[in-house]
Amino acid sequence: MSERSLPGRRGVLRGAALASAALALPGGAGAAPAFALSGRPRADWGVQAGDVTVDSGLVWVRSDRPARMIVETAATESFREPRRWQGPLLGADTDFTGTTRLRGLPAGEQIHYRVTLADPDDPRRTGEPVTGTFRTAPDKRRRGVRFVWSGDLAGQGWGINESIGGYRIFDAMARTDPDFFLCSGDNIYADGPIPATAALPDGSLYRSLTTEAKSHVAITLDDYRGNFRYNLLDDALRRFNARVPGVIQWDDHEVRNNWYPGEVIGSGTPYPAGTRLDDLAHRSRRAFSEYFPISTLGTRPDGRIYRVLRHGPLLDVFVLDMRTYRNANSPDDQTTDPVGILGREQLEWLKRELSASRAVWKVIAADMPLGLVVPDPVEGRPDFEAVAQGDPGAPLGRELQIAELLRFIKHRRITGTVWLTADVHHTSAQHYDPARAAFKDFEPFWEFVSGPLNAGAFPASALDGTFGPDRVFVKAPAVSNVSPAEGYQFFGEVDIDGASGELTVRLREYDGTVLFTRTLRPGLVGQ
Repeated sequence: MSERSLPGRRGVLRGAALASAALALPGGAGAAPAFALSGRPRADWGVQAGDVTVDSGLVWVRSDRPARMIVETAATESFREPRRWQGPLLGADTDFTGTTRLRGLPAGEQIHYRVTLADPDDPRRTGEPVTGTFRTAPDKRRRGVRFVWSGDLAGQGWGINESIGGYRIFDAMARTDPDFFLCSGDNIYADGPIPATAALPDGSLYRSLTTEAKSHVAITLDDYRGNFRYNLLDDALRRFNARVPGVIQWDDHEVRNNWYPGEVIGSGTPYPAGTRLDDLAHRSRRAFSEYFPISTLGTRPDGRIYRVLRHGPLLDVFVLDMRTYRNANSPDDQTTDPVGILGREQLEWLKRELSASRAVWKVIAADMPLGLVVPDPVEGRPDFEAVAQGDPGAPLGRELQIAELLRFIKHRRITGTVWLTADVHHTSAQHYDPARAAFKDFEPFWEFVSGPLNAGAFPASALDGTFGPDRVFVKAPAVSNVSPAEGYQFFGEVDIDGASGELTVRLREYDGTVLFTRTLRPGLVGQ
């Protein structure tokens, strides 16, 4: 990443206000006289890469005005004999963001890239290049794979606190030198305003950077864009983005807490009465697609996020979307449930892709846990938000769909499945075993939970016995909404050894301290 720092906070907010003004003008970037700015285009929000494979990757940038995105790649930081890629024209229609797909890259190599923004009316007028790097996936097993995962950023009103190092957990994750970062959702809290100060139990104050977009719940498209921009004010996150490519999924707080398709908000909330969550989701998905480089976005009208990332012979990552296709939250005790939490189309896709996978390890990246009870109570009714509903008996509701999947994995003798998630704001390891379960037609497997990145921490969730979980490890606070200043912020690391094929999971604290380690052997049916 370029060593040039961001402009002053007032300058950043002034630029955001100008962008908002341009969005209101007809005709998009071509009719934006507010962007008749002096100087050259600037990329002060940094760069990021995403969905990297053995021979391809996506590179993202945001400009401060209309500009042409140009990417160069090279084998070294000196950029000797660079390869050049002409990217899109960045304008107000995408909030001045853009992504360029790089193809034909060498496998298992460090790729250095730099992004230059050029004035669309005078290509000779270019801004200062911004640099980044990533490793392509290996095409040979012996190289091994390492990645980190977590979720939940700027939640419960806890924002960027520069006195504690901002989003300091990203520096700790970078020190593990991962091949990529799997973000398990809640990249923003669109429903969570961030105050400038909040009281802590010891009488001190937690001080957050604030912006206009984070002063209220997100409703408009520009509100959602402002939520994504907020996180990029953090130095540690921008440094991390320039070094580590992302694999990004979403969950509820990208729109609103515990939302589901078809939901309509009543009166007595910060939202106008009769607000359709599908409308908010549409705006959020558009901003999400503008601020993250994701390979499947834009290929379907529903903005499909679920996908599989093949990271060489050792690893396939199955990125689920447990939000867009689910049924309504309910007591979840129905005896038939054709929609479930994935929807039928996504479930059948997952079965096909798992069957087709030849990778040693098949990581199922779920944005919600399987056997942890996540309530969503409404007046007079005990609704539930995730898969489990606390009934330890035979599968009911959304559990029916998970039971179908687990049965499929067993009968197809698919080995090496490991479930990773975040969402519940603590860290834990669960081993699922039919010997302990009410539903027995599956092979044992592990589920690992980590997070939050920078949000309120919460006590451990109750377990549902339907699939026989045993919580082997947990670290969680005893009280709710513990601030990032008090700890309880977590990430997980997965390290696959190229020689043995063994997969080691480490659950870590925000400073990198290892709390729990488990090593799994390859090729076994259940372990």
